[in-house]
Amino acid sequence: MLMHSNFEAGGAKSILQLLDEVRAEVAVLIPPAFHRFPHSFSHIFAGGYAAGYYSYKWAEVLSSDAYSLFEENGVLNPDVGARFRAEILAMGGSRGAMDSFSAFRGREPSIDALLRHNGLL
Repeated sequence: MLMHSNFEAGGAKSILQLLDEVRAEVAVLIPPAFHRFPHSFSHIFAGGYAAGYYSYKWAEVLSSDAYSLFEENGVLNPDVGARFRAEILAMGGSRGAMDSFSAFRGREPSIDALLRHNGLL
């Protein structure tokens, strides 16, 4: 996110410098100086997979929003657990995922829980 929001082409810092700053703050293992990940990550640009990355984020929206019902009512609430079992697990693929989610959550998905879980709210 920092690279997308703070990088200025031709600015004082290169992408690699910005990436190194982020790694210094959060990485468990620092890659060697010769590592050029941003120059080689073609996975989203080659092979027709780019849009597939959005499915990961959409899955995070659904899981965060579903879990937030447990947060709101107690993580071990038996009624919410039974509702999850009945509306999500027991239904399996017998109905559309959005229908199952809405039946469980009682509404359409919201991104609020994902934003909160990621510290953005």
